[in-house]
Amino acid sequence: MLHRVLASIPPAPALRPAAVGAGAKTASCPERTMMTTRRELLAGLLSAGTAGTLGGLALGAAGGPAAAAGPFGGYVMGYFTESPNRLANNYGLHLAVSTDALNWVPLNQNNPVVTPTAGTGGLRDPFILRKQNDQFVVVATDLAGTDFTQPNQFIHVWDSVDLRSFTGYRRVRMHTMNTHTWAPEAFWDAARGQYAIIYSAFNGTRDVTMVNYTTDFVTVSAAQVFFDPGFNVLDATMHLGGGTNYLYYKNLVNGRLYGARSNTLNPGSFNSGIYTAGVVNGGIEAPIVVKAYDRNEWWLWGDSYGPVNGEFYTWRSGNLNADSWSLLTKAQYTQPLNSKHATIAPITAAERTNLLARWGVPTWNRIKSFNLPDRLIRHANNAGRIDPYPFDPYPDSQWRLRPGLAAASGVSFESVNFPGRYLRHSNYVVGLAVNDGTALFAADATFYAVPGLADASLTSWRSHNFPDRHLRHANFVLRIDPINAGSPAVDRADATFQISY
Repeated sequence: MLHRVLASIPPAPALRPAAVGAGAKTASCPERTMMTTRRELLAGLLSAGTAGTLGGLALGAAGGPAAAAGPFGGYVMGYFTESPNRLANNYGLHLAVSTDALNWVPLNQNNPVVTPTAGTGGLRDPFILRKQNDQFVVVATDLAGTDFTQPNQFIHVWDSVDLRSFTGYRRVRMHTMNTHTWAPEAFWDAARGQYAIIYSAFNGTRDVTMVNYTTDFVTVSAAQVFFDPGFNVLDATMHLGGGTNYLYYKNLVNGRLYGARSNTLNPGSFNSGIYTAGVVNGGIEAPIVVKAYDRNEWWLWGDSYGPVNGEFYTWRSGNLNADSWSLLTKAQYTQPLNSKHATIAPITAAERTNLLARWGVPTWNRIKSFNLPDRLIRHANNAGRIDPYPFDPYPDSQWRLRPGLAAASGVSFESVNFPGRYLRHSNYVVGLAVNDGTALFAADATFYAVPGLADASLTSWRSHNFPDRHLRHANFVLRIDPINAGSPAVDRADATFQISY
């Protein structure tokens, strides 16, 4: 959560650091100016060794949960949406699917699949748990928008057999304290024979992780402190794996993400088990740690709220216990459009296929630069260019790849937010223009997809009526220039793109 200040709660007397940035949520009271957001560590999925968990569910040696109907073959992400100028702000549950946990296909045209109807009427920080009966439960913060001053003792809950429909919607009260209930997450505690629901709250002394236990996500036990290392923390995420359990969280004193370990799941057992040096990338929060379902490889996703809101960073590790994370480039992953504070859970190949069939693939694409992978092709004031994601108006980067206007074997790029306008070249400069129906326009707006000039696994586009020229960026502006396999590497890189959603 961003920019949170709970005016109704008095500040704790100690460990109130100075602000570490701007634009992040602060916990609990106006006097607390530290940068932090509850999106920081909620959706983590951590495991170690050949046995582990994803989303808090114990995994067998093959990487699948003990209750799963079959081997995993993909992932599902749940999230809400926000964009820098709030054009995309939507506080319903959104879903996306992936085969590699890095590149995502938004479902339902990136619209919500379900939206709360009670409480604040919106959600943040959704979490998807595959339960012991192989069905799903979704829990989420009860908050629509960005008024983080609101105390709220409830969370949203849905049941789902397959994430294609959602039933039993309810709000569950977790405590009676005059504070928030942020970033709920759940895991199975086998020793208790119950599910634990953990969340961030101010307990009267400082920001801690609370826990309630349940068997049905309808009735819960009394709240108690689960994790309190002696300083303010937010957004804990649990992972059960290989005899060692892991809890990741955000330290509000320095803004970094840390991990703690324990041989049990008992409340308080993680307090002295901190074992990592901390991961940070500017204003970052809401980590998701995802284990590959078929090998020992992990990815750590973090949600950035500053300097621009709405951007994920991703790190990779080959050994969770080694505390060694390497930052990926934007060429290696693509987040769903405008996604915020996500959750990732493993699914079977059949479940992924069924979700695509139920909710559909987007009718639009986004196009990422090869050598500047943080930038997308967009139009701005009718000029074709590449700009860093995220930005508003975000539909400027959405394109319908139509059969070529001059030749159906080619492609023409139609704007989503300005239907009937296409990218076309004029005097070799590429811009957005209304299709006037002429043969010249059709030819100028038609390109042929060819193997990427800098990377054959990606795409370059050759002009229809100037076949020695390819679409490229130069000083961030789109144009067509003579480029071929013998051209300088920088030119070939400028003319290579990655098609995504």
